[in-house]
This record gives sequence, structure tokens and C-alpha cells, in this order.
Amino acid sequence: MAHSNSIGRLYGVGLGPGDPELITVKALRILREVPVIAFPEAKKGANSYAYQIIEEYINPEEKKLLNLEFPMLKDQDLLENEWKRAAEEVWQYLKEGQDVAFVTEGDSLFYSTFIYLDRYIKQIQPNVEVVPVPGISSILSSAASLRMPLVEGNQVLAVVPAGSDREAMKKALEEHDTVVFIKVAKVLDLMIELLKEMNLLKNAAVVSKSTSKEERVWTDLSELEGIKIPYLSLMVVKK
Repeated sequence: MAHSNSIGRLYGVGLGPGDPELITVKALRILREVPVIAFPEAKKGANSYAYQIIEEYINPEEKKLLNLEFPMLKDQDLLENEWKRAAEEVWQYLKEGQDVAFVTEGDSLFYSTFIYLDRYIKQIQPNVEVVPVPGISSILSSAASLRMPLVEGNQVLAVVPAGSDREAMKKALEEHDTVVFIKVAKVLDLMIELLKEMNLLKNAAVVSKSTSKEERVWTDLSELEGIKIPYLSLMVVKK
């Protein structure tokens, strides 16, 4: 889709957790219609997980594929410079009237890199039409992988970015019926130690790269002590 004498539309397309068959019908239609597909990479030349999900549906000869670097940095100033640069790259196509679909694993507005792209595109040109397209979260697909209802009745679910603040992690476990800890790989040993202390180790499971061909599920977390797991991993604790 291209628009003469107008600004292109920016789609934030959630692709789901990893299985290409979990892409929505709407997402697939948009990917087939837009001339430009952008996708995030942790660094230039890295293998984009989002692109792997859509690869079987896309003919690279028919699309402009735009790989955007979203590095995992702690320095906020450096991060913002990279986000601005990515937005500028996308703007080059939007200002020509070309629609761009930015694809991301999971949902486009749930802990997604698309949130930053949307924010900085609006700074460049507030009149850009932005269309988020929802996708299935790995939180929901992991429940299916575990054959486990996350919550039922009046139970309360919390989604918590796992961190090194032990007391905050403990409080989340104490105050909710089920807790899903995302980004758990970097503090896995700390979390296992805390679960042992709270007598919750048997109530926990870890799912990595949910529904993809590389999916791994661990229900005995003692197997993971001292082990490095992929970044795209989460922990479910159901009391």
C-alpha cells in the first residue's frame, strides 16, 4: 500500500510467541499488503526472532525489508539515540507515502520495542497514523504449553519483570495467586533461591521460546541452577 501526496501508515504488528501458525489473519493480511516490513535486531546482522516467525510468509524480492537495531543497553542516552535513529529510518518511507509494518514477537503494545518506535515517530511527525495490531502474548501461550490455567474465579494474576530486588520479587509472590516473571533469564539463580526459601519451587515452571521449534519447558527448576537459558524465557509461579 502506498499513498500519493500523503504520509504512509505505520502498523505495529504483534506476531504471537513464535509459532507462525499463531499469527492472526489480520496480521498476515497487512504483511502481504505493505511494501515495507521493519523488524528489530539486538545488533546489526543478528538473527531477528520476529523475522523468523514471518519468514515463510514473505517473499524478500517483493518487499523492502528494514532491519532496525534496538540494542540491549543500560545507558538511557545511548538507547534513546538508537530509538531515534530507528524512527528516522522508518520515517524515510512513511514520508514517501509508503505504509510500513513493524513486526514484533508477542503483542505490539506489551513490553514491545514497537512502543519506542511509535513514541519517536510521533516526535518526528505527530500526524502519522499508527495502527497497533494485537498478537498473542507468550504469557498466554506458555499457559497452554504447561497445560495450566493461569487464573480462575477471583484469583489475581501479576506480570512482573524479574529483577535483582529480592524483596520486590518476594512481595509479588506473597500478594498474588499467580505471578508470571518475564525476562527471568538474567536473575534465574536468585529466583530459584527465593522460591526455595518460600517453599514454592514445586509451584514454578519455566518456558523458553514458547510455541517455537526451539521451545523448552522445565517443571523441575532444580535442573536449572547455574544454567544459562535464552533471553526469551519466562517463569510461571502458581500458588
